[in-house]
Amino acid sequence: MSSPNFIDHVRIYAKSGHGGSGSTHFRREKHVEKGGPDGGDGGRGGHIILRGNQNHWTLLHLRYRKHIKAENGENGAGAKRTGKQGSDEILDVPLGTIAYLGEDQKEKAEITEHDQEVIILEGGQGGLGNWHFRNSMRQTPKFSQPGEPGQEDLLTLELKLLADVGLVGFPNAGKSTLLSVVSAAKPKIADYAFTTLTPNLGVVSYREDQSFVMADIPGIIEGAAEGKGLGHRFLRHIERNSVLLFMIPVDAEDIDEEYRILDTELKKYNPELSKTPRFMALTKADLLDEELKEELAGSIKTKIPYVFISSVTGYGIPELKDQLWARIKG
Repeated sequence: MSSPNFIDHVRIYAKSGHGGSGSTHFRREKHVEKGGPDGGDGGRGGHIILRGNQNHWTLLHLRYRKHIKAENGENGAGAKRTGKQGSDEILDVPLGTIAYLGEDQKEKAEITEHDQEVIILEGGQGGLGNWHFRNSMRQTPKFSQPGEPGQEDLLTLELKLLADVGLVGFPNAGKSTLLSVVSAAKPKIADYAFTTLTPNLGVVSYREDQSFVMADIPGIIEGAAEGKGLGHRFLRHIERNSVLLFMIPVDAEDIDEEYRILDTELKKYNPELSKTPRFMALTKADLLDEELKEELAGSIKTKIPYVFISSVTGYGIPELKDQLWARIKG
């Protein structure tokens, strides 16, 4: 999943349906001259509902739906007939979607499971018909309740990708190349910074027909937490990953310093990310022979488990999968 069609933020003006009015009606039949009240209730207005759908990966299908309105409930009728309920407006969203209401962006719901449904705006209740208001003192009530109005508000939907492994690294660290090798994803790969402008998801096959989801997040740079580079636009996608895989090429000027910068930017953005299990892949290992690998390994001071890999030759890829799987399950 990737492309300019990756949409992770939409704003919609949403309005639930009005409730139908109760009926003011009296029973009238050929042999019943003075029948009592029999006005039915109004139908409930339609809700605005979010529903999790694991087959959606982005909010693209909602990009141009700027106004969404649920159906109004119908009015009640004689013979105690209840008005028809207004149809709900159900919006299918990808897992990991958060809904906010109003200009102040108050969080309303979080969708994390397939078929999970949350009512975002409730439809108005239908009014009661006049037969509810009869009693011994008032046998012919000539009034009924109006339906309640629906709710309306600005609905903001924001997607945070749900993935087992999130790839963290500077631009050109080899994240897209790794994803293309271990999964069927086909991210854009080129020898310049910010090749990846949208997140990419890939399903990685593992032993015994098992698999896990890997997310390639656009490259982080120093200052990303303050909005530099692609900044906040994609950092939020890292929050939902079970494991963080830091990727640093073996030809980096200072591997420890690159890891420190990446770690610092994540902590600035969200201190809770320091609790996420992590692992490090030293990429482009095909550039080194065994002696140079040993020399480089002896110079790394960062206390984080790592493995040398080469996406070009496949070196270290099986061990990397084993290490990631152990952390996902652990």
